[in-house]
Amino acid sequence: MSEPFRVAVLASGSGSNFQSILDRLHHAPECPVKVVTLVASRPGIRAIDRATAAGVPAVVLPDPKEGKEAAASRLAGALGEAKADLVVLAGYLRLIPEDIVRAHWGRMINIHPALLPAFGGEGMYGGRVHQAVIDRGARVSGVTVHFVDEVYDHGPIIAQWPVPVLENDTPESLAARVLRVEHVLLPAVVDSIARGHVELAPSRTCVWRVPWFEGSRFAIEPEVDTEENPGSNEPETIGSHSHQPSEE
Repeated sequence: MSEPFRVAVLASGSGSNFQSILDRLHHAPECPVKVVTLVASRPGIRAIDRATAAGVPAVVLPDPKEGKEAAASRLAGALGEAKADLVVLAGYLRLIPEDIVRAHWGRMINIHPALLPAFGGEGMYGGRVHQAVIDRGARVSGVTVHFVDEVYDHGPIIAQWPVPVLENDTPESLAARVLRVEHVLLPAVVDSIARGHVELAPSRTCVWRVPWFEGSRFAIEPEVDTEENPGSNEPETIGSHSHQPSEE
């Protein structure tokens, strides 16, 4: 691919998923993906610091008190100037205006820390999601990446990765386990879209041309100090991965 695949990232918080895209794709010499802008929903968030460190331009949206029109105009302008091939909502908490969704239909994705359609919708984000999973008694949670439509957490599913809910989990411990999977799944989906391995069909279903994974089980290297925990450097099986192949 001679021209870079231009990605705009939208974030509302620490930006760890944004960082995973930078680390796994943007800074990888053989990868076509280049992050061309960060759009922050508010000032002072850590995602902006990450953008600055990576040399990625950042745009901050106006305060909602200034009116939805001002924020929508700034967002539309930022995405237009970025000429993004893909818009990635990475922990972005505002609803995207319908006209912007339509303008980027099939080119805007979101990551959600649960297995949609369960535990999604307005107000379901961060710790609220994980608390709801535990309160419901679910034994499996996970991560979903989906195309964005006009409704919170509702668009066509691209990929999912289940994560077990353990007996003594708290929202914090479950969030940490899910987040590690987010940092793998989101960059993998972005890379797959950039390479034309997955696309959105006119029927509004996701079509995988080339699966990005091999096999049905995945392992993530544990984030531990092996000197203090000898013998603990065996890969931890997080769960079985499930992409969403569809007939066109």
